[in-house]
Amino acid sequence: MIRTGLFAALALSLNAYAAPTPADTIYRNGYIYTVDAKDSVQQALAVRGGRIVYVGDNDGAKAYAGKKTETIDLHGRMLMPGLIDGHMHPQSGGSRLLNCSLNYEPLTVAQFQSRIQACLDNDKKSGPERWMIVVNWFQQGMQPDGVETTAVMLDALKTERPIIVRSSFGHSALLNSKGIRTAKIERDTPNPPGGIITRDAKGNATGLLEDAAQDLAMNLLPPLTVAENLSASKAALAAMRQQGITTFLDAYTDPETMTAFADLQKQGKLTARAHFAVLIDLDKGGTPQSTVTELLKQQKQFDQGPTKVAPSMQVRHAKLFMDGVIAAPAFTGAMLEPYLVNQGTPDKPSWQPGPHNGPPTYFTAESLRATLSELARAKIDPHVHVDGDRAVRETLDAIEDLRATPEGKRVRPALAHDEIVDPADYPRFAKLDVTPVLSFQWGKPAPDTVEALKDYLGPQRYAVVQPQALLLNAGARVAYGSDWPVDPLDEWFALKVGVTRTAAPNAGQAYAGKLTAQPGMPRADVLRAITLNAAYTLRQEKDTGSLEVGKLADMIILDRNFFTIPAEDIANIKVLQTVVGGKIVYQSKDMR
Repeated sequence: MIRTGLFAALALSLNAYAAPTPADTIYRNGYIYTVDAKDSVQQALAVRGGRIVYVGDNDGAKAYAGKKTETIDLHGRMLMPGLIDGHMHPQSGGSRLLNCSLNYEPLTVAQFQSRIQACLDNDKKSGPERWMIVVNWFQQGMQPDGVETTAVMLDALKTERPIIVRSSFGHSALLNSKGIRTAKIERDTPNPPGGIITRDAKGNATGLLEDAAQDLAMNLLPPLTVAENLSASKAALAAMRQQGITTFLDAYTDPETMTAFADLQKQGKLTARAHFAVLIDLDKGGTPQSTVTELLKQQKQFDQGPTKVAPSMQVRHAKLFMDGVIAAPAFTGAMLEPYLVNQGTPDKPSWQPGPHNGPPTYFTAESLRATLSELARAKIDPHVHVDGDRAVRETLDAIEDLRATPEGKRVRPALAHDEIVDPADYPRFAKLDVTPVLSFQWGKPAPDTVEALKDYLGPQRYAVVQPQALLLNAGARVAYGSDWPVDPLDEWFALKVGVTRTAAPNAGQAYAGKLTAQPGMPRADVLRAITLNAAYTLRQEKDTGSLEVGKLADMIILDRNFFTIPAEDIANIKVLQTVVGGKIVYQSKDMR
């Protein structure tokens, strides 16, 4: 027995010094930014079976080299975790790549009309009853500042077709007169819950629909065909691969979208880990119980179980809207204090509190608490749109109550956008373990953050708009979400803005400098927001978000070093290679 024990101990000792199983791929001579607990930088990394088996120096990686191991010399380039976009709308983004687009550009009325007329002229096949759908309209950037946007602008076009122009923000749509008639919007048509039909002094609809009122027209649009949905998903994934996105949350999905992504997954063409949030909407007669039951039906149909090496789909989030947007002309963000109005003249303005502070939040306090409780019992994490400080306050209040319940202790709530937060609420994010999911690219001078906000909020509130570093410094776990296609999908420009709070160099003198006196975020925190922190909101932090042994090999190689280049140059970073589960899904011609 003693000799047997000695032999066993000797065998274990020898095994401890045996060479490890060879890796499939070794990356060496790199600047490997791990996003681990120490934000450590290493030289080499090895992958086997789609997972990371070694992170360290070049010498240590040699033990993982075998006859069939591929070795990639990084030549000093930066390797980091793949990007995790914690809030986007990929199907909408993909489909808009196929539509008549205004490309988010500031336009004069004449330019606006010319661009749409060109789309009408190029579409020779559609008859007079088919809607012309125009997307990516930068409503807040219309020139000159304050120009009225009504159906009259569209009625001047040479067409008999109904037209709908969709704001890039997603909260407004503009119809021509044919569209107003087609949607059967009349003087006595009431505002739907959570929406506004903009009217003139005589009570007639102007053509501008806000938030839920858009459905009066949107519900009439022909749905995407199966082929169109599949094309949109393919286009979205292609755009994501090039940006370095390896995981995403579709923050407002539908069965048609999930069907398209499921089809691609079955074909082995899903190139990012796909997470989906199903809308919870009580405006159409639903109850917290019935809407969560419907969500669980969709989860049963589309969720593909635990995370695997190959990309798959998970349906474990709910999307709730608490308000709209705080920017003019919508003013559908729910504010604690009234928006200001000019009671003077354009030459001698006198900005004073106006008659309203935005609409009632789209969930009452009672219905929000009931819905969050129902979601918690179903083990579904809430992802809540909050733009104004009152929407933030009311949602945090409800989550505080939820945390006091047994089922509420395990949920991971995310509050998306948070464009303005009352300073008293900053520390509540950390205290309640609520993650703000922020679109960093909004934190720059631009028409929507200057002309559409500054005077309407007043100096005190305007000083704290886009409070990214303010929330971070209060202890919040800040995560990132692009909100594509509200903005173009340009993650590296967004990360640059997160650091600098400056616009692009070609934005013009009016938008030079930083947005307010707030600081930017440290570079390491900006990267953590789009990697490990976003992974946390998706309950993926044990598998993705950092480069550590045992985690999935979701990685990207950059053409320059995020940490050593001038801050403004971050916007120019290009992804050379995107790897998901150890498999290369994108490679630039510049990768050698």
